[in-house]
Amino acid sequence: MTDDRHRGIGLPQGTALYVAAVLGTGILLLPALAARAAGPGAILAVAALAVISVPLASTFAALSTRHPDAGGVATFARRAFGPTAARIVGYWFYFGTPIGAPVAAIMTAQYVVAIIGGDRGTVILIAAALVIVPTAITVFGVRFAGWAQLLLSAALMAILVLALAAAAPHVHAANFTPFLPHGLGGVGIAVSLYIWAFAGWEAVAGIAGEFSRPRRDIPRATALALAIVSVAYIAIQTVVVGVLGPNVGRSDSPLLDLVTVGLGRGWGVVVACVAVIVVVGVFNAYFAAFSKLGAAMGRDGDLPAWFGHGAERGGIARRGLLLSAVLMALYFAVVAWLPDLQPVILVHTSIGAAIYGMGVASALVLLPRRSIGWWMSVLSCVLVLGLLVLEGANLVYPLVVAAAAVVVGVVARSRRRYVTAGTESADAADAPVPAAAGSAAPTPEK
Repeated sequence: MTDDRHRGIGLPQGTALYVAAVLGTGILLLPALAARAAGPGAILAVAALAVISVPLASTFAALSTRHPDAGGVATFARRAFGPTAARIVGYWFYFGTPIGAPVAAIMTAQYVVAIIGGDRGTVILIAAALVIVPTAITVFGVRFAGWAQLLLSAALMAILVLALAAAAPHVHAANFTPFLPHGLGGVGIAVSLYIWAFAGWEAVAGIAGEFSRPRRDIPRATALALAIVSVAYIAIQTVVVGVLGPNVGRSDSPLLDLVTVGLGRGWGVVVACVAVIVVVGVFNAYFAAFSKLGAAMGRDGDLPAWFGHGAERGGIARRGLLLSAVLMALYFAVVAWLPDLQPVILVHTSIGAAIYGMGVASALVLLPRRSIGWWMSVLSCVLVLGLLVLEGANLVYPLVVAAAAVVVGVVARSRRRYVTAGTESADAADAPVPAAAGSAAPTPEK
């Protein structure tokens, strides 16, 4: 008899996927943007975000531990609020979130081209490769993606440690004063910038069903990932401020500046490697979630049943991945030629905020009242409400997608009722007609 515990992903692979989903491409630019807004106070902003992220991460860990399923947040919404809410959040994630893939790929490619040289065509080619490679990895399933991500995360951490260690001797204490040149208001702006550096828990909820021991390993993977991401961002922000000082606000590539100071300009390729590893790692985690969610939606009737293959634990959801790949290719064809990526970024962030809103609201219903996880979800609701307020008019896009999901549900129910009624009518027509009183029953034909 096969031991089922060995058929899923373990703590190391799960932690690597969580780190990839949360760390994000913000590591390439956020330290400079935050320092521009808050000066050395940006270090305080990162530390504050690390603390604020605890309830959000804990909420999704508690939900994923109790309800590990390929549907992720859609499964939580289904259990808490029913099929319509599940379809809405599934459409948000599956049809909305992929629009961020070409944006992240193009931004990373621009970062790489700034280091190695090239034109707009080079940017597009590199961006396309950054999407294709993790798609190919995910074809082999979540467990394979977990092992691949373990190697990617290890390489990323090694390169970051090398860059920070080389730059650390050039830190000057004078660069940390004044600590709050723009007051607490500047720290608040830096916090808002770093919010999305600590997002990603909604994505990894979709791979919770792939853990061999979800009740044991999901909380541990969440805690380890949050600790690793927090330490990484605090270390980078501290060294960036300490080395670059007043010039940090004018930097468009803080990691490149650190490597140049510590190792020399010829080592810029190290930063290019960091950029590539980061974005491939993010896509690796998200594409795994996309594939499993597509399969879960096919299983649950929110997509055609053909896509339901691979929703079970250990299954490889290639059909769900195929649909998400087609969506990303369409988005890529549009985004690649847009002169300004900001509107697309705002669409992506509004979808993310909406998914978080549904997730934490589901936690209030599903988690045992007054448990630690439930209190964490209460705090998370307050935090996410603030995010939704900040999104403002950008919430129009998730509202349109939600309306489309409701319409699809109404049409699907109407078709089912029509088919059911037609079947019942046909059954009634085929039923034998009782003979009239006093007449002989008809003789069946031979």
